[in-house]
Amino acid sequence: MEKIKLGDCYSPRPKWKKVAYGGRQPGYDDNYTDESFLQDMVMNANVVKRDLLQVMQDSVSISQYLCIVALVVCAWICTLGSVIDESFLLSLDATLLVAGFFVLSLTATKFSLQILSRYFLNISFFISGLYVLAPIYQTLTRSISPDSIWALTVSLLMVHLFLHDYSGSTIRPPGALNNPTFASNISLNASIVASVLVASRLPSRLHVFAIMLFSLQIFLFAPLVTYCIKRHSFKLHLCFSLALTSTTLGIIFSMHRLLFVLFLGLLVFISIVCPYWLIKMQEYKFEINGPWDEAKLCFDIIE
Repeated sequence: MEKIKLGDCYSPRPKWKKVAYGGRQPGYDDNYTDESFLQDMVMNANVVKRDLLQVMQDSVSISQYLCIVALVVCAWICTLGSVIDESFLLSLDATLLVAGFFVLSLTATKFSLQILSRYFLNISFFISGLYVLAPIYQTLTRSISPDSIWALTVSLLMVHLFLHDYSGSTIRPPGALNNPTFASNISLNASIVASVLVASRLPSRLHVFAIMLFSLQIFLFAPLVTYCIKRHSFKLHLCFSLALTSTTLGIIFSMHRLLFVLFLGLLVFISIVCPYWLIKMQEYKFEINGPWDEAKLCFDIIE
């Protein structure tokens, strides 16, 4: 055993051990470590191994919502170009409302007659208030140039897409508590303001009411409906996404060929290229854990 000199005598050097907060041990340098220091080292303990197919399936929710927003924009363009009139929009609004309640009644776990009546009452107040406010929306941006309106609308839609909760973590089926995040609130508000800006460029009160009802149905209820479908059956979720994507691409192709190519490239980039990049980047992820890491405090919340 190695000995160290303490005063005029020699004594065995004590065994080295880890000392918290940089405490110094006699006979050892401050930066000394022995062979036991790295015994508890763990490499890549928290790294999640991802599968390419699973990541591609997870990206379906993003592609699905992009198609939903693209359909809303197509409806806006057709309404502004007088391709579709207000009677068609009102029929579409009624169809979407009935279809949404039908899907919720089939897929939601807690959907009773009481919840249905409460939702019907809330929707009635919502539609009535929207119809009363339609003349205000129609004249809201009369003094603003069209270029400013379109630039602001595009910017708000970009904010909506970037901050939207694609995981569905802040969306709950009927009867459950809903705790929206700050980012999801900003995303929803951005979509509503963009809808108001587009509606303010329409010629009649009924046009404004119909397009506002259509837009708010999509932005408010479409995430809830798609969440319930995915929660009920993932295969049904994939079939619905495939049908929605095909419909969206067909409508965009009939409107503009270049936009069709760009949108198709965006869907391929999100559904195939991005998952592949994520899997490849996992190979370069390197994480080291050990007893030198900071302690993590865990609190049990008692409700």
